[in-house]
Parts: sequence; structure tokens; C-alpha cells
Amino acid sequence: MQVNFSGASLHQGILSELRDYIVAGGVPAGARVPERELCERLRVSRTPLREALKVLAAEGLVQLLPHRGAWVRAYSEADMRHLFELVGALEAAASRLACERITQEELLDLRALHMAMYEAYMRRDLAEYVRLNQAIHLAILEAARNPMLLDTYENLSARLRRLRFAADPIAGDGWSRAMREHEEMIVALGDRNGPALADIMHRHIRAKCEAVCKSLQTSPGRSLASAGSAG
Repeated sequence: MQVNFSGASLHQGILSELRDYIVAGGVPAGARVPERELCERLRVSRTPLREALKVLAAEGLVQLLPHRGAWVRAYSEADMRHLFELVGALEAAASRLACERITQEELLDLRALHMAMYEAYMRRDLAEYVRLNQAIHLAILEAARNPMLLDTYENLSARLRRLRFAADPIAGDGWSRAMREHEEMIVALGDRNGPALADIMHRHIRAKCEAVCKSLQTSPGRSLASAGSAG
């Protein structure tokens, strides 16, 4: 992990690298952020690193404690359920609006993303599947044409990434079920059936929440930040 930027792009580069590092489990939930080590790895001073940590604190990824530094936030099961409830409501609302407002070009782009994700699923390429999965969910939010809804969703996105992909990706029928639900989403969106898409999205998010909670219940020592899943 190394950042080679300058000026304003330095701040964004450090912020992006640090966010991805924490979300990917570089620092476990409940652990202190090793500032000196990260400064050496990023080849930056503590000032820009701490500015990035302030942003991550606002996003809910870390907590800044007086005289104790930054700590990666740990989530209780109640925290997880509350976040998934909120995200589910946002995605359901966006689904209805997207069915009314999506353009034919955007729909074609979504179908292309879906086919690429299906190919990643068939290859069992989890990293690529997750990237495309996130792109599909975001594209539906953007198609809703509601900047305030999208802004609220994006403010939760870092926390969502840590939690949404915390279940075992291979356990049971979870991955194949998620893939089937995505296929249903594309059909409902193509039919411009807002209520159907909202219902599918609600079930999809609820299933992911239950998978995350179950995974952590069966592996209580497992870090939220270090787990990975398909959703």
C-alpha cells in the first residue's frame, strides 16, 4: 500500500487507501489504528493521515478517542440490524423510483454489469463478483434520480461494505440465492415493476443481514472487518 499523489489528490488518495485497508480487515474491529506503521507504509506524515481518520470517523468506520488515538469501530448485532434496516429502506425506495426513471441506456448498462457478475460467479471469482455487485446496487440508486437519497446511501457505504460482506461466501446456498435474487431484480427493473423490485430488494437485504448475524454468532471471535462475502 503506497500513495503517490500531491495536493488535494494526496488527501483523497490517503483517504481511499486507508478506507479500503480498514474495510478489507487490515485493522481488526475494536483494534487501535497503528498510525506510525500506516505513515511508513503510505509514506506520508501524520498530519494527512489524521485528516483522513477524521473523515473515516464521520463515516462511522473509526472512533477518535481523546488521548487514545483512533480505533476501528466494532459493531454489535443491534448496530448491524439497525444499519441493514436503514439501507433496506433506502434501496427499496430507490427501486420504486428507478423503475419510473431509468433510461433504456442505463438499463442496458445494468444488464451488462449483471452478465459480467454472473460470469464472475461461475468462475467463483469472489473479488470481481463483489465489485460488480456493488456497482449494480449503486447504479440502481443513481437511476432513482434522487440526490438526497443517494447522498444518504453513500454516507453509509463504508459501514455497509464492512457489514454486508461479513458472512461466509460459500456457506449453504447463500451465494447462489443472492445470484438468483439479482436475476429477479434485473427482470423487475426491465418490466418497470417498482413494487416487485422493492420487495425483491427488501428480501435481498434482509437475507444478507441474517447471514452476517448468523456468521458472527457461529464464529464470535471473527472480525467484521476481516470477513468477506457475496451479496
